[in-house]
Amino acid sequence: MAQADIALIGLAVMGQNLILNMNDHGFVVCAFNRTVSKVDDFLANEAKGTKVVGARSLEEMVSKLKKPRRVILLVKAGQAVDDFIEKLRRCRTLKAKGILFVGSGVSGGEEGARYGPSLMPGGDKEAWPHIKTIFQGIAAKVGTGEPCCDWVGDEGAGHFVKMVHNGIEYGDMQLICEAYHLMKDVLDMGHDEMAKAFEEWNKTELDSFLIEITANILKFQDSDGKHLLPKIRDSAGQKGTGKWTAISALEYGVPVTLIGEAVFARCLSSLKDERVQASQKLKGPQKIQFEGDKKSFLEDIQKALYASKIISYAQGFMLLRQAATEFGWTLNYGGIALMWRGGCIIRSVFLGKIKDAFDRNPNLQNLLLDDFFKSAVENCQDSWRRTVSTGVRAGIPMPCFTTALSFYDGYRHETLPANLIQAQRDYFGAHTYELLANPGRFVHTNWTGHGGSVSSSSYNA
Repeated sequence: MAQADIALIGLAVMGQNLILNMNDHGFVVCAFNRTVSKVDDFLANEAKGTKVVGARSLEEMVSKLKKPRRVILLVKAGQAVDDFIEKLRRCRTLKAKGILFVGSGVSGGEEGARYGPSLMPGGDKEAWPHIKTIFQGIAAKVGTGEPCCDWVGDEGAGHFVKMVHNGIEYGDMQLICEAYHLMKDVLDMGHDEMAKAFEEWNKTELDSFLIEITANILKFQDSDGKHLLPKIRDSAGQKGTGKWTAISALEYGVPVTLIGEAVFARCLSSLKDERVQASQKLKGPQKIQFEGDKKSFLEDIQKALYASKIISYAQGFMLLRQAATEFGWTLNYGGIALMWRGGCIIRSVFLGKIKDAFDRNPNLQNLLLDDFFKSAVENCQDSWRRTVSTGVRAGIPMPCFTTALSFYDGYRHETLPANLIQAQRDYFGAHTYELLANPGRFVHTNWTGHGGSVSSSSYNA
């Protein structure tokens, strides 16, 4: 007998928590997993005493669903997804068969899935009225109860927005790590002292989930009464979404430099054994005692972190804008910022300022051109430059602080030295160039006097 409002395939931790979240909000969920024993275990343990029902085959799952039948596929990206979609009919033939396909980003980790994630659905918009109540019901709420979930756009827009979210997450985490490195190695601060600084920062414009948990991590003590953080191997893992964001940025020609550097920083960290060997042979500047005003430099680090964060989000929204152009999507950028304000890993007060910026100007070309963010960066600029120069002199790696500043300086320059690149390309490859006085007309120069006048054909790679 059809009794379930929705089915969910995939009983890993996220899947189980989403099911329990939907159950809490009054929805009857049918649970299914390729390994059927997981269904029995889930019903006998975590879902015991709930209205959750189980299915031991796809046929049984379908039979238990009310029409229109709604199915969430929450399994690991790759072959498992392809296998299930093949069974439930391939994506491109779905609509012809009367099946509406939605690809939704989900963020918030285990806790978010259980108590309120950020949900970013996209795909066939005809499906939205059928799932809207469930999705917005279980999503995190902010402000006066606004759900961190709304329709994102056509086709893969939901997953693309989630991918960029994860890339920004990589950037936020690396920026915090660079601030931590400067506090530890330049200011020689202890863990409890650093934790206190992050707690104070969390009362400012940096108020966010990641700043909050960083303070908690710094002061956390192991069973032996010593801080746990210094015992953790400094080799960071990754699941690929930051890398996908960087690849997309390269593919669409968008300078998302900060996320790219954050990914490479993790790659460098993974070379732990190699770095141990290199540390014994490669010398940096001589370590000297910091002689400036400690409180003042700590404020500089805080402002450098804030300014760099603004750059990271500006770059992320540049990528979203370019993707919308490439795929013909209509994205609500302020709405996306709102979806990220609660439930997800990058949730912060800061995102409300991004929504305000797009409310003021829905066609805003770049966050840096909004008056609020323009003033914020200008206010931080001196501190930002002092932080970077001090860190460089001390030999502290700051890939994201430095690339953020370089991007800002590049973006604000009317003239860049790329004219020399164009001349070089024309010199060795006859690739042509444009003159400032005659834009749109490409010319070639016989630079050596013994070259020809034939130019290379142009192409975009």
